Amino acid sequence: MGSRESVAATNQTHIDKSENPAPMAATDITMVEAINLALARAMEQDENVVMLGEDIATNGGVFRATLGLKERFGYKRVMDTPLAEALIAGISVGMASQGLKPVAEIQFMGFMYAAIEHLVSHAARLRQRTRGRLHCPMVMRIPYGGGIHAPEHHSESMESMLAHVPGLRVVTASSPARAYGLLLAAIESPDPVIFLEPKRLYRISRQPVIDDGQALPLDVCFTLREGSDITLISWGAMIYETLQAADRLARENIHAEVIDVATLNPLDDDTILASIEKTGCCVVIEEAPKHCGFGAEISARIAEQGLYLLRAPVARVSGLDVPMPYFRQETLYMPDEGDIYQAVKKTLEQIT
Repeated sequence: MGSRESVAATNQTHIDKSENPAPMAATDITMVEAINLALARAMEQDENVVMLGEDIATNGGVFRATLGLKERFGYKRVMDTPLAEALIAGISVGMASQGLKPVAEIQFMGFMYAAIEHLVSHAARLRQRTRGRLHCPMVMRIPYGGGIHAPEHHSESMESMLAHVPGLRVVTASSPARAYGLLLAAIESPDPVIFLEPKRLYRISRQPVIDDGQALPLDVCFTLREGSDITLISWGAMIYETLQAADRLARENIHAEVIDVATLNPLDDDTILASIEKTGCCVVIEEAPKHCGFGAEISARIAEQGLYLLRAPVARVSGLDVPMPYFRQETLYMPDEGDIYQAVKKTLEQIT
């Protein structure tokens, strides 16, 4: 794929190329490098963008996503905080209400629970509470998910809990180009955005990215691969295995359409339903536990709005309904390409 991702035709933005006669060159970079690039671009373009979090300034963050930014923009805009997630969230809400655009980092998803009070009770409600007089343009970056053999409390996938909160936009990236474009869009948003970064993908691959400051659209799904036989829906790190499974199926002449949800809240029903109408079959893939997972929400919406488009029941591939184990036991928990392949085969066997 190139540096821009395909979306449903109705969601594409026309760009007049005559305004940019000398396009910038694309550079092959990792996802963590793309995030660093987007943060630098946002701070360069808007002096109200500030960053805060544990070890993000002097050390460049635990994953080095903010490396070099303090040196470039100064300690007043790239700030280390105490080990206090409630403080990080609370200060961010205050900054956002007074005209700044804070980009806060929570080191691992397992540490975000202390910040929930401010996210649910204040960030998500500020626009409604003040009847539009105040808004909360803050971004909270959260590395999440398993796959790097981290200790306990470091590998959760609790995106469904966050997506359940009205007023919080929840976004996750699955490639360097999408990380760059979606993070820029998140920072530009006038309302709070939870930006989930699948840490397993931070350095798993490289992709051409153009540092042109152009955001990708929020609130839409990305169709990564066209297909006519079955729809595969996923997001975050599991897109990697989903595309692998699609390649394997293609060798058997089974053409899977792959959709990257990207924005979990609000969810783009139209792109999903258009794909279901084309294929009649669907498998939803997620790393999180199955019980009350976000895959259940997608399955419910398909049943409510597109039941008669289906030729077989919606299938789900997910993690297990237990806490994410740590170190080498992660591989026993996380779905893989073979699980997706088997779910597709089983679904196709049920076609009526």
